[in-house]
Amino acid sequence: MTFLAKRYSVLPGFGVSLGYAIFWLGLIVLLPLAALILKSSELGWGPFWETVSAPRVVASLQLSFGTAALAALINCVMGFLVAWVLVRYRFPGKRFVDALVDLPFALPTAVAGIALTTIYAPNGWLGQYLEPLGLKVAFTPTGIVIALIFVSLPFVVRTVQPVLEDLEGELEEAATCLGADRWQIFRRVIFPATLPALMTGSAMAFARATGEFGSVIFIAGNIPLVSEIAPLIIISKLEQYDYLGATAVAVVMLMLSFSVLFAINLLQWWTSRRHGMK
Repeated sequence: MTFLAKRYSVLPGFGVSLGYAIFWLGLIVLLPLAALILKSSELGWGPFWETVSAPRVVASLQLSFGTAALAALINCVMGFLVAWVLVRYRFPGKRFVDALVDLPFALPTAVAGIALTTIYAPNGWLGQYLEPLGLKVAFTPTGIVIALIFVSLPFVVRTVQPVLEDLEGELEEAATCLGADRWQIFRRVIFPATLPALMTGSAMAFARATGEFGSVIFIAGNIPLVSEIAPLIIISKLEQYDYLGATAVAVVMLMLSFSVLFAINLLQWWTSRRHGMK
């Protein structure tokens, strides 16, 4: 009876699987991060703080995390809308649009940056019409936000889309029979069910946008204290053989990114638990 009640697993037991998983994560993730932190510790607290508190570094960190947060927020809304259209409607060219969502995954980021710069530069396809209106996109933080929206949109769409596909239509029909309008159905039925996935996709989009370099470097303009991102600061220090300074900035980015993602994961866990208790 005990043997029959025991759950069968194709893979090795829990202990072996857990051991291999921790070993692999430690080798691929923890070891490089630990090496980064240990390398930056060679600076000492005084030089470390002097490096990361320089006005140019602070401005680049604010720009990187600010534009990444704004891009993730925009993709949170528009990504949900794109996923909704792909799941709920049938229209000519739907498969093409669905494949188009994954294009930022396959397209080299440098190519995306060149394409966006060609479009939004002052003499570009759209930039030449925006410039007379006083709307400058390329070589400004606005251009950075557009580039980050481009590269991080698929994370939200592909995370929310399966949840919408699995959402039972009977729940919406029951809410309609009870007299709920469209806004109430969305707020009470659809949104709570998709919120954990939406938060996960937005967190992944934020993480992707924070460290983006290839698509941003061309459209940003790289003007110090204006449109210079933190990854460029790291690259510049490496080119100047300032390895300790580069690792110091990288550690600050690591700590800030981990803190934001940890807070989002806690919020997601709290939201899922609260939704499960109802």
